[in-house]
Order: sequence, then C-alpha cells, then structure tokens
Amino acid sequence: MSLKAPRRIWNTLSFRLALWYFAIFVLSSVLLFNLAYFLFYAALRERDRGIIKNKINEYVTAENTGGFEALARAFRLEETSGQLAGLFVQIEDSENRTVLSAVPHGWRKVLPQALANSTPSYGEYTWASLQRKEDIVLDIATYRLPGGQVLYVGKDSRERKQLLLHFLTTFAKIGFPLLVLGFLGGSLVAFRALRPIRDLIQTVHSVQSGEIQARVPLRHSGDELDELAQLFNEMLAKIEKLVSGMKETLDNVAHDLRTPLTRLRTAVETRLQEEYDPAAHREALMDCAEESERISTMLNTLLDISEAETGTMNLRLERANLTSLIGDVVEFYRYVAEEKQVKLETALSEELCSRLDAERMRQIIANLLDNAIKYNVAGGNVRIEACQTGGDVSVSIKDTGVGIPPEDVPRIFDRLYRGDKSRSQRGLGLGLTLVRAVVNAHKGRIEVESSPGEGSLFRLFLPVDPDLQPTPKE
Repeated sequence: MSLKAPRRIWNTLSFRLALWYFAIFVLSSVLLFNLAYFLFYAALRERDRGIIKNKINEYVTAENTGGFEALARAFRLEETSGQLAGLFVQIEDSENRTVLSAVPHGWRKVLPQALANSTPSYGEYTWASLQRKEDIVLDIATYRLPGGQVLYVGKDSRERKQLLLHFLTTFAKIGFPLLVLGFLGGSLVAFRALRPIRDLIQTVHSVQSGEIQARVPLRHSGDELDELAQLFNEMLAKIEKLVSGMKETLDNVAHDLRTPLTRLRTAVETRLQEEYDPAAHREALMDCAEESERISTMLNTLLDISEAETGTMNLRLERANLTSLIGDVVEFYRYVAEEKQVKLETALSEELCSRLDAERMRQIIANLLDNAIKYNVAGGNVRIEACQTGGDVSVSIKDTGVGIPPEDVPRIFDRLYRGDKSRSQRGLGLGLTLVRAVVNAHKGRIEVESSPGEGSLFRLFLPVDPDLQPTPKE
C-alpha cells in the first residue's frame, strides 16, 4: 500500500502537469537569470571602462593645460592621497622607458606581457585584459599622449566580482522560495485545471454504478472543458431518455403482446379440452393465425422503425409521381370510408414528382388516411391535398374526427403510445411512429395540428428533386 500510493500520484495527470509547469518555470527562471547576469556584468564592465576613460581624459586635460609637468604633479598628488587605489597607471616615453608608474599589488609579473603589444595611434584607445590565478581581471586602456608618451590606465575586477557575487547571493535567496512557490502554484493550477476531468470521471463512475441521473457539475467558464462537460451532460440526458423510452417500449410491447398471446393460449386450451370438432378446431386455428399475424406485424413494424431511425433502412429511391401514388391509396380506402360514412375529398396538383421509395410512401399515406377514417365520425369528412410549396412537396390530410387532446399531441409519434380515445380502436400504436421515421429517412418532416372535437391536420413535407420535375408544355 505504501508503494502504490506514490506510484498512483506519479501516474496522475495533475502531478505530471505540475512537473511540466515547474520545469518550464525553472527553465524560464534560469534563462531570465542568465540574461540579467549578462546585462549586469556588461553594465559593470562598461562602468569600469568609463572610469578608465575618465581618468585618461583627466591626464590628457592636465597635459594640454600645463604640459607633462602638470600631468606628473596630478599623478603624484593622486598617488599620495590614495586616489589610485585599485587602478593601474603607467606612463612610458617614446623609448619605452617607464616615467611614472602605480601598479596594484600582485600585477607586476603579468603586466609586461600585456603592454608589449599595445601600440595605439594618437587619440585612439587600445584595450587589453589580463587575468590572474584568483580569477581577477585587469582591464587596461592604452592611449598615446600628444607629447608622444604612452599612457596606460587599468582597473581590476575585484569590485566587479564582489558585486556579481552579491547579485548571485541575492538571486539565490529570492530564487529558492520562488521555485517552491512555482511548484506549489503549478500544482494548484494543474489541480484546478483538471477539476472538470475529475468531475467527469466521478460522474462516469456514478453512471456505471446505476445512477443514470448523475450529471457533471458545470462551472460556466466558457472554456473547452466546460463545453465538454455540457456535451457529456446532453449525451447522458439523451441516454437517460433512450433508456426510459426502451423501458416504456418494453412495457408496452409486453402489455400489447400479452393480449394476443393470451388469446392464442386460450383458444388452444379451449379446443384441447373439448371434443374433436373439425369446424371448431379450424376456427381456433384461424384465430391463432390471426393473432400470430398481429404479433408478426408488430415486430416487423418495430424493426422497420428502428432501421429508419438509425439510417439503415434500405430505401429504393426512384422517380415517382406522388399525385398518382396518393390517388391509388385514396381509391383503395374509398370503400372503407363509405362503410364508415366518411366522405373523401382530394385536391391534388396535376403532377408532383420526387425521388422516393414508392412502397414506403404508400405505406405512410395509407397509415395516415386509415387513422383519419378510423377516428372520424359518421357523416365526417377527410380532405387530402398535395401541392408544391417552394422546394418541398406538401401533402395534407385533414379530418373532422374526434381530434387529439393537447397533452397527447407531443407523444403521438412515440412508440406504442396510444391515447385514451385510441385504445377503443384495434391497433398497435406504431403507425405514426413509422410514419415519422420513414418521412425522416426521406429527409422530410411531418407536422400536426389538432383540437378535441375539431379533427386533426397532418402535413408531410418532402424535398423536391429539380431534375425530376416535368418539362413545361409549349
């Protein structure tokens, strides 16, 4: 257990992100320190060279004012007062003989090596640097005076080294706490940034344990993780709705299958208990066949709906005249309407062409027309209209029947849903579900308007294929 805990922490994305953040922070700090150190070193070196140039200008001014004697007096005065501490000053005549010299302690042995190659022109500076074993550098500027003498002025880097060491010490004192704060800050940022992921994982665990109502908390930050959580919640809502629909569908299927199965069993048991009668047994077999056909129709319809809703239905799309197709269905149902004392009226455009599956379209038109007749009243009316509206072919079926209650309208396309008024009629409760599924498979849509006691209006909208439109007659 003690070994698994650190290994588990190491494997977490939060810990690795914190390490990456810390590594980037350290690298940035090192680069920033190097840049600051280089700039500070350059500034100190430029300051030292400025001091050397100022000292050379003082000697040049003294010589220009009072000659070489004035320069020598100024040199001796500075040497006596200690103003040349840390500075190297030496003047040689035209024959390379040392006239004046003030050399810091420890530099006498290495100076000839640097001064041998210094031959500047008048008015120009020549720079050289010497280094001792103690890592102390002496920057020397060589300048030729107007009288021909050569002036050497140098300054060691002891003060510069002390300032740089103080800079390093100060940076170390500040840098270590900053590194600790950087690691803690990186851990906090990684922990907060991955909080939506942990919420998502927790929600998945809850769903796996059976809590289908679990949702990922939203922070409303507007970032990608918040959008992911929102999409995940929408997916869970759809899954919950689907599961609820499946449960309801299974309950409805079980309920609707119970009746025909009970009839089958009753018919069989009744005939088995009675004496053999060919006519009665034949009638029982016919009842069993009818109930079996009803069950088969229900299962086939459910299969068709599933294929249409999932986009796997094999539609035979071809050029079809919708006007002629609707006319055939109306003629087929005219006898049924006469028995119910319902009047059928049509208002169809001369020729409406579209690319569709003719058999499937006959099936859904027949289904809607059958419902319009079945739920109508004696002396009622059913009117079928078809025309082209913009880029769609519109088919309307309006009846003067019992209508649909407002609370049932949003659910009439659900599988096996049957309103209170429709339960008195024989049916499966799948007709309108199949209608919507087939219409959607044709990339169309269906709308419904209904009021109790005033009838219903169903409108189908199917896309028009311009290539299938009839050529205008000349």
